[in-house]
Amino acid sequence: MPRFLVLQGPNLNLLGRREPAVYGSRDLATLERELGEWAAARGLEVACRQSNHEGELIAALQSAASDCAGVVFNPGGFSHSSVALRDCLAALALPVVEVHLTNLHAREPWRQHSLTGGAARGVISGLGEAGYRLALLYLAGGLANGAR
Repeated sequence: MPRFLVLQGPNLNLLGRREPAVYGSRDLATLERELGEWAAARGLEVACRQSNHEGELIAALQSAASDCAGVVFNPGGFSHSSVALRDCLAALALPVVEVHLTNLHAREPWRQHSLTGGAARGVISGLGEAGYRLALLYLAGGLANGAR
């Protein structure tokens, strides 16, 4: 069963409470539980992690290279500011799809550019929780087709 890391960045632990009009009313635990069930029904395994700390996110990404087939990554606010995370993604031999719940291009001007997105295999933005499922489908399809 292929294993994928679903990594959540800063403030995503506040889903359901932080600006529900923007990010929705469902909490992170529910999103992760349902994503895990959805993945298992398709023969995939997901390991979910969240951190508010840049260094912990970097360590999780580097560690994933040893036991995961790919990463679904929502870097949150770090996507706009973290050169260190961008450099980590660029150094990984592991496919990474960046996911954002909201449409970055419809947000404030400073949110419209993602440093980390430029080092990811692709970026899914604005499709809510469906973005995570689409990223997993892409990564799993890439494995089935031999693409890494």
